[in-house]
Amino acid sequence: MEGKHPINDLMETTMTKIREMVDVNTIVGQPIHTDGVTIIPVSRVSFGFGTGGSDFVSKNQSATKDNPFGGGGGAGVSIIPIGFLIVRGESVRMIPVAQPAGTTADRVIEMIPDMVDKISAMIPKKDKDKTAEQKDGEAAE
Repeated sequence: MEGKHPINDLMETTMTKIREMVDVNTIVGQPIHTDGVTIIPVSRVSFGFGTGGSDFVSKNQSATKDNPFGGGGGAGVSIIPIGFLIVRGESVRMIPVAQPAGTTADRVIEMIPDMVDKISAMIPKKDKDKTAEQKDGEAAE
């Protein structure tokens, strides 16, 4: 058989259909704007495909001639929402959609970003308080 083998066309068609189903908007959705807040949905996408085929050689025709071809292909796609990006001013937060943590260790790990934010918010405040106290002390002298 000269030129392209039919399996090539079968694989190209399968990949084209997968590209049509899954694009960047499937993973990171269209932003939703409301009252100074932007909400962006985020999903996990996984997919797989398989293609196969065979030339059928008969007793009356040699393997080097044009023989009948049979083949097929299939694909599967899984789209799971994992969370939302919440943009408010310069602050960006990821709000997960997942089930709550099942173990204490998982809960502690989930709490770490909030704890870091709270500690970060406290540190500049303490520095400002110390600066104000120093200025008051200098003014008293």
